[in-house]
This record gives sequence, structure tokens and C-alpha cells, in this order.
Amino acid sequence: MIRLPKNKNTRVALMAGATAATMVGAAYAAVPLYNLFCAVTGYGGTTTVATGEAGVILDREMTVLFDANVNRHLGWDFRPVQRSMTVRVGETALAYYTATNTTDRPITGVATFNVAPFKAASYFSKLECFCFTEQTLQPGESVEMPVLFFVDPLIDEERRLDDVHTMTLSYTFFESEGDAASTDAAP
Repeated sequence: MIRLPKNKNTRVALMAGATAATMVGAAYAAVPLYNLFCAVTGYGGTTTVATGEAGVILDREMTVLFDANVNRHLGWDFRPVQRSMTVRVGETALAYYTATNTTDRPITGVATFNVAPFKAASYFSKLECFCFTEQTLQPGESVEMPVLFFVDPLIDEERRLDDVHTMTLSYTFFESEGDAASTDAAP
């Protein structure tokens, strides 16, 4: 049993210090714990990064819609090559997005992504994706960026997902922080 000092001021100082230490620890742990929670549950549209093929291909079909967005400060034109595709669950598919730098300077961008509906996001597995690395485009340069993916066959075992027949893969490109800082510092 912990004995607190009899002096009230000392007790308050110890409790305040313990509370502050707990809050600092919680602040450091919050981001990794939130990321772990999102990866495990698919919360917020977090997808799974697959390390191999699904293996089993089911008769169930899923329509995948492709969405592309650009932060208003990024001088790129970014869009999916195809707006949608229908794949069988477990089947590996390849989709493409295109990006064009419409400015007169090189720009490095980085993409964030999510999948809707959120309840099915953890079953959308990407094998290869441009979102894992920064993309640098020279002035006027256009590139095609592939996304290799499959819908995990385990989705078929989840009864609450029986009503899911369409998933949307959405990307938003932002200027890389290093590029944005150098642009702001330019005369």
C-alpha cells in the first residue's frame, strides 16, 4: 500500500505529477495505438497491405469504384484511368491512376487513401500501391500509377457484410511536407 505524505501540498504535487506523467505517456501511445486499432478493425477506411495472393477465388463479385482527389495547393491533375471494375472476391486485379504536374516546377506528392464502406475496408487488400512512396513529377510530366489489389475471401464469412457489393477506393494527393516547406520559403 502506498502511503501519501501528510502534508496536503505535497500530496497535491505528487498527484499532479503522476497525472501529468500519465497524460504524457498516453499522448505518446495514442498514435501507434490508434493506427493499430484502425489496421485491425478497418476503422476509417484503413485497408490491409497484403503480403501474398488471396489464393481462393469465389463466385461472389464485387464492384470497385475508383476515386481521385488532389489537395487544392497541389498543382496536379489526378484521376483514375477507369472509374470502376467488377472483380471476383479473391481475384487479383490491376487498376491505374494518372497524375500530371500542371505547374512549372517539380513537385513531390504523397497519397493518402481509404476504402468505403468502412465496415468492409479491412477486407480490401493491396499488394502494390503508389501510396507507399512519395511521387516526384517534373513540370508537365504525366505518369500512370498502378494499384494491384484483391478483396479478401474472408469477407464472405462475415455475415454483416453480405450486403456489400460495391467498394470505393479513394486517394487524395498532398504535396510532400519537404516540398511545401521549400515552396513557402522561396522568394
